[in-house]
Amino acid sequence: MRLAPILSGLLLLSLAACQSQPAFIHRSYTPVPDWPHVPAQWRIGDVTGVAVDSQDQVWVLQRPGTVPAEFMDMAAPPVMVFDADGDFIKAWGGPGAGYEWPTNEHGLFVDDDGYVWVTGNACPDLSEAFAGRPSDDQILKFTGTGDFVLQIGQAGQNTGSADMLNVHRSADAGVNPAANEVYVADGYGNRRVIVFDATTGAFKRQWGYNGGAPGDRNPCISTFDTEFRDDQFSIVHSLRVADDGSVYVADRENSRIQAFTQAGDLTGAFHGNGGMIAGLALSADANQRILIASEEERGILFLDRRTLTLLDEFSTLDLPGPNHLIAVDSAGNIYRASLFGGIIKLAQE
Repeated sequence: MRLAPILSGLLLLSLAACQSQPAFIHRSYTPVPDWPHVPAQWRIGDVTGVAVDSQDQVWVLQRPGTVPAEFMDMAAPPVMVFDADGDFIKAWGGPGAGYEWPTNEHGLFVDDDGYVWVTGNACPDLSEAFAGRPSDDQILKFTGTGDFVLQIGQAGQNTGSADMLNVHRSADAGVNPAANEVYVADGYGNRRVIVFDATTGAFKRQWGYNGGAPGDRNPCISTFDTEFRDDQFSIVHSLRVADDGSVYVADRENSRIQAFTQAGDLTGAFHGNGGMIAGLALSADANQRILIASEEERGILFLDRRTLTLLDEFSTLDLPGPNHLIAVDSAGNIYRASLFGGIIKLAQE
């Protein structure tokens, strides 16, 4: 199956005139068959997160608890790492001493120093599987080999969207290495962006909130806003921090991407066509010219990062499952996590 983007002649000409154009624009994408090569002794469940590190190793976050019951004794560890060819490198994760592993794994990010950040979005009111367990109000930081480094927040302890110590069902994270800050898409419960010191976990600032004033108590099951309001989010489902410090946020149910300064000042917005925008990634060229977004039901979008102008898109309707979080490697290949469709590598031609 070939997934071919379509651009107008005018757009093709205008892009051809740009310098430092990323290689993957104007290219077709092909799903790579039998990728990745999961060791035969393991089964994987719903794939929720994906990241690519500086060595083009692909990090996959999956939910062992969703492996079918008959294969539960073969459930793979939640964090799995593969090379670009799909060959297995290592796996780790799950409950351990000194930290609270999330009940429902959601987001995965690998920063420039090789640290791995994991988020979760469980709520005891959402599923019988979570009954009796605390909500995921924490994020975790590990070394690349799975050694525990830092926990921000504690499970079941969030007190609302003014809470400076705990998150509430966070979806994603990104790191600004120049400022040594971790930005959290906090997410399903608090519906805000919250920023912490990436070393100590100390609170720095926040913006957004849960459809009201900071400090509102947020139930696990939220009533989602679907109005385009600049100062509030529905679900902050993904975010990425560019090298120049710009922060890009996927406001999923509001079908939009917003750009902010590091301080949280709005600088631009892209409004989609009503489809939920679930994941974000930045192109690997020196200027990170392209912002790539996954629209949950339809396909992959390519936007000019500075203007948030739509440049290109292609459909993923023929692929299994909805689009979730995404990542891009240095060659422009796209890795697509799908809760019910596994992990798929889309290779550029």
